[in-house]
Amino acid sequence: MKVRVASHLGMCFGVRDAIDLAMGLTQRGPVTILGDLVHNPDVVAQVDAAGAIRVRQVDEVATRTVLLTAHGTADRVKLQLRLAGHEVHDATCPLVHRAHLALARLVAEGYYPVVIGQAGHVEVRGLVGDLEDCTIILEDADIDRLVERFGTGFQNNQRVKLGLVSQTTQPLERVLELVEQVRQRLPDAEVRFLDTVCQPTKDRQASLRELAQACEVVVVVGGPDSNNSRKLTELARQLGCRAYQVAGAGELKPEWFAGVESVGLTAGTSTPDRVIDEVRLWLEALNSCATSVPA
Repeated sequence: MKVRVASHLGMCFGVRDAIDLAMGLTQRGPVTILGDLVHNPDVVAQVDAAGAIRVRQVDEVATRTVLLTAHGTADRVKLQLRLAGHEVHDATCPLVHRAHLALARLVAEGYYPVVIGQAGHVEVRGLVGDLEDCTIILEDADIDRLVERFGTGFQNNQRVKLGLVSQTTQPLERVLELVEQVRQRLPDAEVRFLDTVCQPTKDRQASLRELAQACEVVVVVGGPDSNNSRKLTELARQLGCRAYQVAGAGELKPEWFAGVESVGLTAGTSTPDRVIDEVRLWLEALNSCATSVPA
């Protein structure tokens, strides 16, 4: 069985920077992280072991030093923390910050904000947390709410202005489909889309497409709460591969690979190199003839 490794996989620079910041703060003294630093159980455990305290709500913060996660946080939350006397450190990925700036720019130019993403996801909550009004869409049916509110996109004798951005880890192909559907269903509206899908997500999706052409089975290494890992798994299945998402080698099962000649390996943007290597070694050890080759 050949093990083919994606050309782009695993931890991105934003996650690495967030981990470095968190570990550095733990060495200085007590620090509280508002949420999970990133969506990977191994990283969360690493930071916990270093002494960081994790809480879910602002009023649970009991240390002076607070670290905000890589997924981004609303400005009103940052202000609340600072007014309470906390020293706030921000681990927001620069590409998530770029999405915040893009959305703020659209709103400042008079566009009604529409965010393509998973409602309730921490990144999306951060994106919309400072908005008085917005619509979040991810499924075709979500566009119904825009149609109910704006009709064909012409109200009060003027065109409705809709400004669209995306959660950074959504598949670009799906994002573009939704943008086109908004344009078709609200034909009189002025629809402006700013592409905020991050480059690491695009790279991993493109690499997976190449991988799927040469593999029967794809293993995606990523935490269960990782949106980009989940989207990689979904894409692999759409491309005709059997796909399994695992947080680590301990979740792999030999029967998944019975009779398989070629398996592909990829990983989400918050997955540590060590965990990827452990999965790769497990796959290579499944039979003595296994070899690992680039995709």
